[in-house]
This record gives sequence, structure tokens and C-alpha cells, in this order.
Amino acid sequence: MGTAAAPRRFCRCACFCSENLYLARYGLHVRFRSEQQLRQDYGPLEQEVERRRRLGQESAARRALIASSYHPVRPDVYNSLKDVALAPEFLAAAEYSASPGADLEGLLQRLETVSEEKRIYRLPVFTAWFCQALLEELEHFEQSDMPKGRPNTMNNYGVLLHELGLDEPLVTPLRERFLQPLMALLYPDCGGGWLDSHRAFVVKYAPGQDRELGCHYDNAELTLNVALGKAFTGGTLYFGDLFQAPSTLAKPLEVEHVVAQGILHRGGQLHGARPLGAGERWNLVVWLRASAVRNHLCPMCCRKPDLVDDEGFGDGFTREEPPTVDVCALT
Repeated sequence: MGTAAAPRRFCRCACFCSENLYLARYGLHVRFRSEQQLRQDYGPLEQEVERRRRLGQESAARRALIASSYHPVRPDVYNSLKDVALAPEFLAAAEYSASPGADLEGLLQRLETVSEEKRIYRLPVFTAWFCQALLEELEHFEQSDMPKGRPNTMNNYGVLLHELGLDEPLVTPLRERFLQPLMALLYPDCGGGWLDSHRAFVVKYAPGQDRELGCHYDNAELTLNVALGKAFTGGTLYFGDLFQAPSTLAKPLEVEHVVAQGILHRGGQLHGARPLGAGERWNLVVWLRASAVRNHLCPMCCRKPDLVDDEGFGDGFTREEPPTVDVCALT
């Protein structure tokens, strides 16, 4: 009997503790070179640098405590993802994408092209009842006394899905079974056919909490952003150019959220969210990563990644190349 292959170990780039440190006071991402430089330019940032260094260990501790002590109100959302939770249009697009002879032209007939130039697309992802069930669970967790990690450096309210235990039953099958064939046709040049990890979180916008999101790009090759609810006005997404290219946001593309529908875009596309008007907006965001691409160039520091071992999927880097990947075809 053969020996099972050891699970792959994912890493982060060391630049996580030195590049793209978000300063909410200025609405800027800045670079850490020395404490003297930061104090001179922006004031003390040691707290944010230290927070990032402890992030993986603290997240693992929260996840363990939640797994042992938290009692879900909707245990059904923790069951393995079933087709009944997914919109018929999403199932049809994924089924077509995985079929022999599928091509981009055929797929584009099964979804909405928001911008051909920016390669931004939209289609229904979940059914209304699944969005409601997931929201009920998220609100129940938010109101519990369990520890909660910030979704990312720019959002203060929301949930990290791996800490809640929803990575394996929900997000991993969503990526492997449905998103990968779609993304392979839509974004073959961005590693769409080689997605091997992700970071998934839910962000919440509400009066008195986060209401808008500054312009940024994602630490991902590709991104899925699904509006889960509730009733809200405002909060429109806006898109600029790719961060690698000279860009202006004088005339950004604005895209309205539609509950249960997902927006697909490249991670490097500059984007943000306009201020919320009224109500609450909850969105599921999945950063999709391909180590075959990012192992050669970290999207955050634009250099060969300096790898540091991390918990879980880390930031999607690996110390070894995925087998049979033709890296030249992806770059």
C-alpha cells in the first residue's frame, strides 16, 4: 500500500509585516523600513506591525476556542456544500465550464459582463434561503461572547470564515468544484486554472460601524464578492485600473450590489466601496490564490516572495511548485 502524500504547507511573504500597512487616519497603505522612518512620516505604527506578526498564532487559538465552545444557531450551514444552496445560474455556468469543449465565448453567454475592458463579471451565486441562513448564523456569532478576528486590515466588522469552521464545508468545495472551472476560462492568464488556496471572510457595513472602504487591491489572483444582504442603500463598488498600471480614478466604473449575486474580478484591480446610505450590508469575499503564480511574484511587494511558514493556507505561497504546472504559460 502506498504512503499518502503529506499535506502541502502554505506560507506568507515576509513583506506582510513591512509592506502595505494600512493607516486609517490617512486612508493610505504605507511601507515599513524602520521605526524612525515611520515615526517621522506617519507616527507610531509598531502596534500594527506587531499585530501582523502575531496574527497566525492568535487566529489558530481563536479557531480552537470557537470549535470547542461555540454553539451554532444554524448548524445546517456547516454541512458540506450542496447544490441546493447554489443558484441555478451558477450551477449551469460551472457545469458548462467543466464540460468538454467549453470555451470563453460559451461561458460569457451564461453570465453578465459588467466590463469587458476590466474583465469584471457578475452572476447569481447562492439561493435567497441560503443567504438568509448564513446571515442568521453570522449574526448569532457576532452577538456571542466568542473572540473575533478582524476580516482584514481595512475592515473592522465581520467574520473570518476559517475561524468559524466554514472553510472546509463551504468555501473549499465552492472553490474546487465550482469556481475553478469558471475562473480557468475567464482568467487563464491569472492562474484561474490553478487555484489551490483562498482566504474567505464576511464584511459588515452599518451605521456607527464601517460605512465605506478606501481604494485598494486584494492580496489575491482573483476575487469573488457576494452580497448576502440585508436591506441597504448606497455602498456601491467602484473600480479603477490594475494597480500595476498608471491609473486614475477620475472616472471609476461603479457597480451596484445585488443580493445573492457575486462579482468576479482580478485581485489587482483597484477598487473600493462608496459610503453606505442606510441599513446593513453583509458581503462574502473570497480571495482566490494560485501558488503557481504568486510563488514567483508576491502581489503585495512585487518581488520574489521571502517565505515564512504560517497557519492554514497562509497567504497562498508554497515552498514547492505544484506538479505539472507550466509556469511560463501563466506569466
